[in-house]
Amino acid sequence: MRVLVVEDDAETGAYICKGLRESGHVVDAVASGSDAVQLLLREAYDAAVLDRGLPDLDGLAALKAIRAAGRDTPVLLLSALGNTDERIRGLKAGADDYMAKPFSFEELSARLQIISARRRTAAETTLACGDLEMDLLARSVTRAGKRLQLLPREFQLLEELLRNKGRVVTRTSLLERVWDYRFDPHTSLIDTHMSRLRKKVDDGFDRALLHTVRGVGFRIAEEP
Repeated sequence: MRVLVVEDDAETGAYICKGLRESGHVVDAVASGSDAVQLLLREAYDAAVLDRGLPDLDGLAALKAIRAAGRDTPVLLLSALGNTDERIRGLKAGADDYMAKPFSFEELSARLQIISARRRTAAETTLACGDLEMDLLARSVTRAGKRLQLLPREFQLLEELLRNKGRVVTRTSLLERVWDYRFDPHTSLIDTHMSRLRKKVDDGFDRALLHTVRGVGFRIAEEP
């Protein structure tokens, strides 16, 4: 999974990040609610660990902001306030789960897995952009009714772009989520695969859907 950890206490944040990375997850970490909102609106995460008490924008306000913007990233809310009323406030604000401090990493990890799996199960089975449609159950892609023959890695790349339709997906993000690589994002690996994918998705059609954002990454969108 790719997980965002939002915790202003350096020791607690390091503890969570270390455990998640040792469990094989890709982890980003920030210490403020405003930074969390920016990242969650810009990037795709499988789950987020969000501290309730943050210095600039508290966890509840940050959570309400991303939910209001339509982001459904599974969120585990952490708080030193563990009474029933606070738990209810957190869940009503849009948290998928709530844990009181202190906590065990094993329980936190298990809860993250559960809320992430729950959200994937409830997720849509089709993705689309214009006349391009992807059926996640049938593992098929069509454009204007024509079946596109994609290789497994091309399908994964396109799925990642469609899940972030209209937003730029960085090279680093694609390497981590499609190849599970953590190295130089300027490698030609992505460009090679994107070139092949673009030929299959856009060649022969009036409008291009796949766009390169120079020096940053790629985006799928309907543009004039």
